[in-house]
Amino acid sequence: MAYRPTPRMKKSILTASAAALLVGLNAPAAWTFASEQYHDWKIAQPEYQAQYGSWSRVDIPEKYRTNAIHAALLHTGKVLIVAGSGNEQKKFDKGSFDTVLWDPQKNTFKKIATPVDFFCGGHAQLPSGKLLVAGGTARYEQLDGEVTKAGGGMRVKNESPDKAVTLKKGTRFRSPSGVEYVSQFDVTIPKAKRKQQITYSRAGVMQPWKTKVTASEARVFVQATREGKQYETKKQAQYEVEGLDGKDADNVYGLSEKITMDKEDFQGIRAAYEFDPVAEKYVPVDPMAKARWYPTLVGLADGRVLAVSGLDDVGVIDPGDNEIYDPKTKKWSMGPKRYFPTYPALFLTKGGKLFYPASNAGYGPADKGREPGLWDLKTNTFEKVPGLEDQDETETSASLLLPPAQDQKVMVLGGGGVGESKKSTARTAVVDLKQENPSFTSGPKLPQGTRYLNSVIMPDDTVFTTNGSSDYRGRSASNIFKAQFYDPKDNGFHEAAEPTVGRNYHSEALLLPDGRVVTFGSDPLFDDQQNTKLGHFEQRMEIFTPPALHRGGDKRPVLGAGPEQLPDSHRVTYRTADAGRITSARLMRPSAVTHTTDVEQRSIALDLKKEKGAVTLGVPKDPALVPPGWYMLFVTDADGVSSEAKWVKVGSDD
Repeated sequence: MAYRPTPRMKKSILTASAAALLVGLNAPAAWTFASEQYHDWKIAQPEYQAQYGSWSRVDIPEKYRTNAIHAALLHTGKVLIVAGSGNEQKKFDKGSFDTVLWDPQKNTFKKIATPVDFFCGGHAQLPSGKLLVAGGTARYEQLDGEVTKAGGGMRVKNESPDKAVTLKKGTRFRSPSGVEYVSQFDVTIPKAKRKQQITYSRAGVMQPWKTKVTASEARVFVQATREGKQYETKKQAQYEVEGLDGKDADNVYGLSEKITMDKEDFQGIRAAYEFDPVAEKYVPVDPMAKARWYPTLVGLADGRVLAVSGLDDVGVIDPGDNEIYDPKTKKWSMGPKRYFPTYPALFLTKGGKLFYPASNAGYGPADKGREPGLWDLKTNTFEKVPGLEDQDETETSASLLLPPAQDQKVMVLGGGGVGESKKSTARTAVVDLKQENPSFTSGPKLPQGTRYLNSVIMPDDTVFTTNGSSDYRGRSASNIFKAQFYDPKDNGFHEAAEPTVGRNYHSEALLLPDGRVVTFGSDPLFDDQQNTKLGHFEQRMEIFTPPALHRGGDKRPVLGAGPEQLPDSHRVTYRTADAGRITSARLMRPSAVTHTTDVEQRSIALDLKKEKGAVTLGVPKDPALVPPGWYMLFVTDADGVSSEAKWVKVGSDD
């Protein structure tokens, strides 16, 4: 007799089948969930963290969340996070500019009054410990199709040697035919230069003094008062300035430059400020002669700061009119003339020369200023350095002076093609500048082609690298969730724990005084793989704790009492119960980083003499190796476990 299931058995079979079908349908999700649970468990294990390190999120109260465009570590141990308008046109239009001061030790935040839009300015550490911030945004870009009124530069002349003239924003310039343009910013035109000359007759007899007056000039961006292409002009013409009368009307006039309806780039500002870490406020200093957006500021051996490149007050890349800031006088003077693309990486080397590894960010033609080389500021000569692989992919690359700085080796990591190129490279390369004829040598490859990679020098002489994307501004969900250590000793990469937050354009990373690394920011074009959802700025912060700190636990070396000011002898002694286990000491300059460019960070090896209950450290006296300013002092044991930093001031403010 054939077997027939009972009604109850039929119901049980159907229930079991349905359950099996449900499990089958949800198997991928269940597997993903289980995998994520296992991964979270694995990375939380002490053994894993001791080998690869760990990541943690920073708890940021909502009112202090901001678009981190710039980040600088101050000698107070706090981090200055500068957004300005944060790449948000609405905030720019409202004049709403942000700076947040973060205390990593207490995890407290403070808003800082921000006087101008420092978005995409430059910054450098000063000998006093103050931070010089210069340049920023005067006007947001207008893309093709958005421009309705012709705009361009108006050179304003002043032929009066007796007084300067200031024209307010909204000043009108009128041609003889009645065409009018209106200024978009205030502009001050200095007094004309008066020079007395001696002349001689044909017979050689000295004539009475003659005075020659040379008109001064300043440039301002103007727009047509009406819409339409008929107000474009490529010819230079003279314009009278409305609102002036008498001699002022005779002495002051405009000369138009190219005025078109072409795409209008971002425009820079001339403003400069020092941020005082003790008073926790911006203090104005003399402005630069040139407006700059996307400039690099680099400290020199004598404590002065060189400002290089940037888009000017009409959105044109600077032709090479570089300036030098003197912190003693708070004034700027013109420096050696040389062209670079925007945000060029420039590293101070022995002898005071600057090395340009061709790393840069953003603006400039593909065939100009893209070759690496050594720049001698005294002679204004540039010695090209060959051998760099993928030299057409240095935009948005990371670069740094490898530790220790005495080795004079510079490394380039990743990068991409010019502009919105989809090209990216996994190339790394190192150049030894001590060689008679330095040349790049290719190094180990990154896991994949990477733009916007952040690189941070660690107290044990390794380089921690993290994040980035394989495409321009993270297009097509191309963020790279990887991190690794580069070890100069074996010229290789070693895996590190993976970050949980993706970061590309407008992201930063820097070393904290406790030996951890903090990462900020990211400004993707899109939030999805199909590039259909507009991106949003990443306001979360993550901190990476390196493996050695997990291995060391509460057994880190500790430096005790010792001076904050380096003596003239350049030798300094600290009390410590850990003298016997300390194997190295490093003086590390605090970062000031933006757009993957951090020319401040450097690590200097110190002479180490161990005594009972103390260590005595010798600091090199070469100011091109150790520029004046505040430094973090770390000591490290044989297991690579570092102390927390002591702050040491090298040189004086004078």
